[in-house]
Amino acid sequence: MTYVFPPAEIPSVAVAGSDARFPVHRIYCVGRNYAAHAREMGKDPDRDPPFFFMKPADAVVPDGAEVPYPPQTENLHHEIELVIAIGKGGRDIAEADVPDHIFGYAVGNDLTRRDLQLAARDKGRPWDTGKGFDHSAPISAIRPAADIGHPETGRIWLAVNDAVRQDGDLAELIWDVREIVSILSGLYTLRPGDLIFSGTPAGVGPLARGDVITGGVDGVGTLTTRIV
Repeated sequence: MTYVFPPAEIPSVAVAGSDARFPVHRIYCVGRNYAAHAREMGKDPDRDPPFFFMKPADAVVPDGAEVPYPPQTENLHHEIELVIAIGKGGRDIAEADVPDHIFGYAVGNDLTRRDLQLAARDKGRPWDTGKGFDHSAPISAIRPAADIGHPETGRIWLAVNDAVRQDGDLAELIWDVREIVSILSGLYTLRPGDLIFSGTPAGVGPLARGDVITGGVDGVGTLTTRIV
């Protein structure tokens, strides 16, 4: 096959304990999936069907990397999250079958241009410019579920320059991992290589150039990023 120009390299994420890499197909994100975070964003937490947004696959940034402060914003925010890595595709996946479709888990930071996101939200517009920009998805190496199982509880936290800002537990998810994957698979046919950011606990806040962000999920790993 001939292309008019060389195709872009396939985005990928490291896999803990392996030289093989996880090729990224799509990045899905769940909005406001912790009650306390929903409240700090001015919304009431509820059990209405969850909503999703997306980031481009090439927004992934590896652990330990430097992330340039993005343009057109004065309010870049951090959002620490458990990331689900899909290893087996499917549609209309039953909750009981979800573990069979998960390759593993990672720690992610849903970087957000908060001012652009809120301006879009207030006008009823999509969140793309606030959420789906370059370098907006730092992610740790994926830990295979075969090694760590499927975490349902455990501390999820984030610190900026060693000061803890976010501190929650996976048990506080409004929609748990099985529900997220099952519901999402009713909207899209999931593919191997899909990543799902599952939501962030309360404590999101602004970042500045020079900040070092460290976060983690118990049993999954840690993620470190520096804003430049």
